[in-house]
Formats: sequence, structure tokens, C-alpha cells
Amino acid sequence: MYLFLLVFCCVGGDTYGQNEVKTSLLDNMIGVGDMVLLEPLSEDSFIENLRKRFDHSEIYTYIGSVVISLNPYRSLPIFTPDKVEEYRNRNFYELSPHIYALADEAYRSLRDQDKDQCILITGESGAGKTEASKLVMSYVAAVCGKGQEVNKVKEQLLQSNPVLEAFGNAKTVRNDNSSRFGKYMDIEFDFKGDPLGGVISNYLLEKSRVVKQPRGERNFHIFYQLLSGASDDTLKKLKLHRDFSKYNYLSLDSAVVNGLDDAANFRTVRNAMQIVGFMEDEVQSVLELVAAVLKLGNIEFKPESRCNGTDESRIKDKNDLKEMCELLGIEQSVLERAFSYRTVEAKMEKVSTTLNVAQAYYARDALAKNLYSRLFTWLVTRINESIKVTKTRHKVMGVLDIYGFEIFEDNSFEQFIINYCNEKLQQIFIELTLREEQEEYIREGIEWTNIEYFNNAIICDLIENNKNGILAMLDEECLRPGTVTDETFLDKLNTVCAEHQHFESRLSKNSKFLTDHSLPHSCFRIQHYAGKVLYRTEGFVDKNNDLLYRDLSQAMYKANHCLIKQLFPEGNPAKVNLKRPPTAGFQFKASVGTLMRNLQTKNPNYIRCIKPNDKKAPHIFTESLVCHQVRYLGLMENVRVRRAGYAFRQTYEPCLERYKMLCKRTWPHWRGPAREGVEVLMTDLQVSAEEFAYGRSKIFIRNPRTLFFLEERRRQCLQDLATLIQKIYRGWKCRSQFLLLKQSQIIVAAWYRRYAQQKKYQKIKSATTVVQSYTRGWQVRREYRKYFRANAGKKIYDFTIQRIMQKYFLGLKNTMPSMSPIDNKWPARPYLFLDGVHTELRRIFHLWRCKKYRSQFTEERKAVYEEKLEASEIFKDKKALYPSSVSQPFKGDYLEISKNPKYLKLNSAVDEKVLLADVVNKINRANGKGTARIFLLTKKSVVLADQKTGQVKASVPLPDLSSVSVSTQSDGFFALKLKEGSASAVKGDFLLSSEHLIEIITKLHRTGATAPDREQLNIDISDEFLVQFKQDKVCVKFIQGAPKNGNSVSCKRKNNRLLEVSVPTTA
Repeated sequence: MYLFLLVFCCVGGDTYGQNEVKTSLLDNMIGVGDMVLLEPLSEDSFIENLRKRFDHSEIYTYIGSVVISLNPYRSLPIFTPDKVEEYRNRNFYELSPHIYALADEAYRSLRDQDKDQCILITGESGAGKTEASKLVMSYVAAVCGKGQEVNKVKEQLLQSNPVLEAFGNAKTVRNDNSSRFGKYMDIEFDFKGDPLGGVISNYLLEKSRVVKQPRGERNFHIFYQLLSGASDDTLKKLKLHRDFSKYNYLSLDSAVVNGLDDAANFRTVRNAMQIVGFMEDEVQSVLELVAAVLKLGNIEFKPESRCNGTDESRIKDKNDLKEMCELLGIEQSVLERAFSYRTVEAKMEKVSTTLNVAQAYYARDALAKNLYSRLFTWLVTRINESIKVTKTRHKVMGVLDIYGFEIFEDNSFEQFIINYCNEKLQQIFIELTLREEQEEYIREGIEWTNIEYFNNAIICDLIENNKNGILAMLDEECLRPGTVTDETFLDKLNTVCAEHQHFESRLSKNSKFLTDHSLPHSCFRIQHYAGKVLYRTEGFVDKNNDLLYRDLSQAMYKANHCLIKQLFPEGNPAKVNLKRPPTAGFQFKASVGTLMRNLQTKNPNYIRCIKPNDKKAPHIFTESLVCHQVRYLGLMENVRVRRAGYAFRQTYEPCLERYKMLCKRTWPHWRGPAREGVEVLMTDLQVSAEEFAYGRSKIFIRNPRTLFFLEERRRQCLQDLATLIQKIYRGWKCRSQFLLLKQSQIIVAAWYRRYAQQKKYQKIKSATTVVQSYTRGWQVRREYRKYFRANAGKKIYDFTIQRIMQKYFLGLKNTMPSMSPIDNKWPARPYLFLDGVHTELRRIFHLWRCKKYRSQFTEERKAVYEEKLEASEIFKDKKALYPSSVSQPFKGDYLEISKNPKYLKLNSAVDEKVLLADVVNKINRANGKGTARIFLLTKKSVVLADQKTGQVKASVPLPDLSSVSVSTQSDGFFALKLKEGSASAVKGDFLLSSEHLIEIITKLHRTGATAPDREQLNIDISDEFLVQFKQDKVCVKFIQGAPKNGNSVSCKRKNNRLLEVSVPTTA
């Protein structure tokens, strides 16, 4: 039924240039490419044909429009971009069987005929369904339109796969990348066939895998990818370690899978999330929840007896609980109580009961499963927000990738639900491919031989019947008051389903329990379309209830984490709902019903995946395993129907509209009934009567080659019509062009001739000017040639001087002295005429380096040098003591008066900052002896104090000083002369002696010079000066004498008017 739709929509209106359409490639393949053409047809020949093609890497085979795909368990070079182009816009039967051919047929049928499509991919777990869905989506993305926005949409659609696989796929004993959830993606296209976006629906994530995995299987990929691929910094933030063995929820026997690079896959997932549109904080939040699930699995409980005799549970080690609460922003005490108590609400009453160890573990696992499954649902919703269509919907292509049929050693509630879904998919396949095939032939009045086939509707009814179905009874048992166990559920099944021909248990009439020891007491068996499956009822009730204690929901709602509140809305105390939530079975049954109704509104395209062996190894073909799958997929019945019927059918009106150009009698308009027009058309084309049949509303064509014949004739006719249209259009265009050129030629020629003459004139004028200029130049050169020798000497001289100067400056650059201001070195003068320049450059360089040297001074150092400079101006070449003071730094406070506790009283008596503090000798006029005094200099006064007691003896304001007298010798004597009539002049002048004379006089002079309201202090340097002692004036005379008393200066009174100071002669 679907072959003619796909071929008809693909070949309509497409041309291939000069390439001839081939129609016999299927006959030249290894084995038979289309099972409809297999002779003789039997189960053995069917299996042998699959084996022969599989051995030659031909993994795809047709049954009409149905594609059979064998998993090669290895990479094949048949999915390259070149292959995509090879199958693009080609007839379904034109090339070798390939999944690209089906994808191309579905896409072009959607694009050209506005028919919504769906790709149904079915088969056992490990048969390659997930990879098949990826190939379909990648092909559609490759052949649809281009553009920045379109490419972004395609990339988001494709990159949603790695994200969902990481969180929803796991390694099982049959498949290293098994989908543990069902995914149905509706891809929406615009009228041009460009993708606009999509919607993803997920079905029943196998969340029990989060807390427990069968032997030889792993948890979901994301856990291993996170621990293997995340950076050390990321793991530190998530409080995780790379060692898988530290986490109870991760199985260790299959933690590492050959061929899976978890670290690389983690980077792929992070990149895919970024492309899909996840923000960085959202990615971090998701990883925090994944880490919280791992931490949750490490929480363990211990029993503890209460005083009333009841048992309760306590957490053994609270470190993992603490880290989990830090990740999720939950108060540790709140979550700890939720693991220890359960609150039951009934109407207006609340009852709080303690949880024993088993119940605590159940609560922990229930929280882990709910947390992960709700995170997965949030991921799907978030992806849908990114890829949703904002424009008006036009066309839809659905791709269904859902769990395959599963038969394990230990089959539980998950396998029961998965196999129920596969039963429904098989029912759709039966209804749309087999039953409707036969019914349509009968409805159209075409001769038909009925073919018996197995209809699995009876199995679907056994499971989903609203009254006596297994799911209905399981829900009824879960909702029933009283004690409910898996055993009571099995008893109920034995009561209601005991006589059903596809149900077996120890107590049913269909089991031979006396001899069949493979059927335990706690199990039941269902005869599925894929074979008998034994289900263990243990856990059916709990998994169907899927209860999460309200205390845990409310604890999670109190979290500060940005995602948790969204994942647990029922935890909001303001919205408490006492109704029991729907069971897992009820929800899944409703989801499957919605999916089936959705699929029935679309044109189906089937890919039947087959697993060649159980070892997941290439080049191995197990005939018994393949034969079992061929039987339960109903492939033999499908071949028989295709061989007994017609490959192509279409109503008369579209058929006549498409092919009426092939007959002169029907082209361009047929006035009669459409059926008569089709009969005239087929008669005129001389198609054999055995190749077609007329139904009541459709024409049926038996062989695809007949269809290709019609399409080839139509293609040729379209090319002829296109050629005719092109010929007429080109003739009109050429005539119009000729008339336009004819009208324009005269105007263009006139303007061109004018332009040509102007250019010729300009060329002649330019040539004349050039000739004239050359002539004048020749004349001038001949006239001035005799003057050339007279000017040559000056030019040579100037050039030589220029080179000498250049050499001089370059040499000076390479021999410059150091930057020290005291370095007197300077390069020798190379030439005598450069003497003035050489001297001036030396002076300029010295000034420059001095400036550079001064620019390095700090303010303190600058002040010291200023004092030294002022001392030089005062005493240089005037006093013999000066040279010895140059190397001595001016310390100022030699007594450390502010720190020394001995002078605390004296320091407090002086209000201003002390500029200089030193011990001096005050000379007595009576005998010339010296008395030790403390000399203090401030900005306003000079203070003399007793050295022992610190008592102030005299304080002279600086304005009262008139001058300072010193000798030219190397002594330390100086006289402070006071102004006559001042208050301080009563006791007379002061004759003092100090080892730091130069510093004292310099600071006195600087203090007077900086004061704006005082005259500058005079410095009198003389070997003889007068000192006023009260009423008398005494002459102080300095003489040089022989060294006495250890080379010290001595002062003696000669008479009442003379003091003689003897200064030792220096060598």
C-alpha cells in the first residue's frame, strides 16, 4: 500500500538531466534486494537470503516499502555524505536497499504532497533502533534546505539526541547503548520542506535502574560520564570522586564498557547542551542533581529501638547527607526527619509514624528514582522549549524510537510495560500493513485470496482491558484497602485470567504445572507475539504504585535549589492534594494510547530491526535467533500479502491528473469521468492488462516496473514541454534584446565616435607636450654643462663634512660615559674643528644626567641635599671645619628626645617640633670653661636646658637673634648674638661650642630664611669677634697653636676684655 505512495511522490516532477532512470538494480544485487521477488518463498529461503546479504555487508533488505535492517555491530562505509547525495531525490527501487531510500521517500512525500509522515522503528533490544532513528534524522537534516536559521534548527534537533541518550540510555546485557525510555519526536517543516522545530515525547523512563541494575548491566550513562569526563574543579564543586566504587548506585562489574569513551562522551553532552540552548547555570544545576542522586545512594540506615518497643531508623554516617543537602540547599535536619518519619493525612487528621530500616531504604530509593525521573522529564521539557515551533505548523514527520521487545532471565514490571508497548506497535503494523491491505482489495472489488495471519489484538486486550485486563487488575489491587502484596495480585490474575489462552500460571488451565517446573509459584507467563515471556510478580505492586512519601516531597520543596521546586510542586504545603496519584501503569497506558492515536493520523514508514546474534559481535549470523524475530515480526505474512496484491494504487482523479499528458486524447483536459480517462490512457500506452486492475475508486498496478515506465514517459514529456517553453521564451527574449540593441546602437555609436576623436586629440596633444619638454631639457643641459665642474668641489666638500659629522655622532653614541654626575670621563675630540661642539655637548650631557639623577630623589633625601647645599654656600672655602662635615649626614635629633624617657619633661615643655637636639658647651666668660647644655632648635626659638635635670635655662625666640659669629678655624665655637633691646638680650649673648656646628648654623639659617615675617640671619665668619656678656663686651680671638690635651680646642681668659681660643694646627 505504501510503496506506490512513496514512489509516486518522489518521482513526480523530478528530472535527472541526461542520466537514464535505472529500473533493474534490484535484480543485480547479492541475493534478492526485495523479498517480494524471492523465489521460491519459504521461511528457509527468507532466512538464507538475509544471511547471504549480511555476509556481504548488505544489511538492508526490502519487503515492498518496508525496510529490514540487520545490526552489523561495526562501522560500514555506507553512511557518508556521498551516499546521502546518491539517494537524494531518487526512486525507492532505483538503488540498493538502504535506510536513506525510505527516509528520502518519507521526506519528499511530506514536502511535495503535504502528507504527515511517521517512521516506526521496531525490533528487539540491541537490534539497532536508536542508530536507525539517528540515521533517518541525519539524512533529513542533510537534504532539507540551508540557511543560518535552518542550520541552527537542524543542529538543535540533532544535538538533542546525545543529551537524551546520556540521561536515558544504559548498557544492558543485550545492548551497550540501550534506550531505557521511549522517545517520539515530531519534526515540523514549513511549506518548503525546511525544519522549523519539533516536539519530543518521552515514555516511561526505567527509573528503577537508578537504584539497582541487573548483573552485567550499568546505570544510566550520565553517571559514568560525569565521573570520567568532568574536570577536577567541577568534581570538587559537586563533592564527587572519580572512583566508581565509592557510590552504591553504580554497578562495578560493567562500569567500563569496551568501545565507550565516557570522558569524550561527557564533553559531547556538554557541547550538545550548549547548542540546544541550555544556559551555563542550568547545566550546573543538572549536574548538581545528578551528583545528589549519587550521594543519596550512599546514605545508609541502622536500626534503633524506642522506649515504647517500636523500631525506627537512624542514618549511620551523615557526611553524604550533609553534602547532598549542601548541593540542593536543603536543611539537613528537615531531610533527616523525612527519612525517619512518615506523615499520613486523612481529611482533617495527621498521623506521624516512624520508619524502620526497610522503610527508610524504600523512601531513599523512591526519592532517588523520582528525583532522576523528574529531572529527565524537565530535560525533555527544556529541550522542547528550545526547539519548539513559533511559526504556524505546516507538516510533521514523526520518528519513534522506543524500547524493543525484551525477554530476560528475570523479567519484572518494566519488561511487562515495555512488551505491552511493543504489542501495541505490532498491532498498528498488523492493522495498517496486513489487515487494511486485504480489506482495501475487497472494498475496491479486486480479486483477492485471503491470507491467514496472527492478530495480536487478543494479547493487547489481555493487558489493557478496562475491566479484566492485567493493568486494570493491578490498579484495582493497588487501590484496594487492606493488605496488598504481589501474591494477592497473582491470585487475582489466576482468578480472572485463568482460562485465557495466552496467559499461564501454576493455577491456570493452560499450564501443565505438574510437569512444567520452569514456571515458579510467584510468576506468570504471557504468550506474546514475540514468544513466551515469564514475569516475576515481585515488585509489581510497589513499582506500579510508585509512591513518594509526602514528607520527602515537602522537604524537597523547601530546597533553595533553582530546579528542585519545579520538580516537586506537590511538596507545596499550600497545595496539598489528598488524592492518590495515578499509577505508573495507568499513566503509561494513557501515553501509549495517545501515541497510537497520533501515529494513526500519519502515513507510516516501517523499519524492522533484526539482531543477528546475542554476542554483539560482527560477522556472526545466528539463524535460530533471526528466524525467531522474523516470525514474531510477521515478515513472512507481509511478503505474502505484497506478492499476492498490487504494489501501486491510486484514485483515478490524481492518477489522470498526473499522467494525462502521456495521451493526446486526455491532454490537456479530459471532459468525461476520471475512470474512463484512465482507461483511455492505459490503452493508448499499451500497458499489459495483467499489470493493472481497475477498482471502484482506484487503479491498481501490480509491478513497480510498470510504475517506473509511466514515470519515465512523464519525465520525458515534461522535458519536451520544458524545451518548448524554453524555445518560445528564448525567441521572445532574443527579439526583444535585438530591438533594444538596434535602437541603442546608433546613439552608442555617435557617442563613441565623439569619445574616440576626443581621446585621439588628447593623445596627440600629450605626445606634443612630451616632445617639447624633452627638447627644452636637451637645450638647457647643453647650455649648463660647462658650469658643472665649477660646482663639483663644494658638493664633494659638503658631502664629506656630512659623513664626518655622521661618523662623529655615531661614535659618540657608542662611547658615552656613565650616568653618574661625578664621572668626569668624556670621549676625546676626533677633529679640531669640532672643538666647540664637543665642549658644548659635554656640558649639555652633564646637565642632563644631573637632572636625571635629581629626579630620582625622594622628598626626604631632597631636603637633606638642600641642607647640605646651603651649608656649602655658607661655609665652603670660609671655614676649615666644613670639609670634614660634608660626608657626615645631618641627623637633627641626636638625643632622640621624643623617645628618651629621660627628656620626657623637657619634650613636654617644648610645644613645637624639635628640628635639632644636641649637647653643646656653654662657655663661661669668667674662666673660659664649658658647661654642658642641651641645645634645642624649633621653628620659633632656641632653647638651652640643663643636661642632667632637663630644666630649661634659656629660651630665645628666633626673631631676637641678630647674627651668628664663627671662626675660620676647625673649631666648634659659635656665638649667638641677640638684638639690643630685645627681652632675651638682658643676660647677653651666648658663646657655645658643638661638634655639629655646621649643621646647627645651617638649620638656624634655613629656619630664618623660610619664615616670611623675619629677616634672614647673618652669618659672620671671622677669627675675632665681640660677644656681649650682660653689660660688658668681650673679644673672642682664635689663634693657631701647638696641640695640647689630645688635640682639643682650649679657651682661656686673658683679661676682662679678651677670650683666646687656641685651635690646634692641622697637618
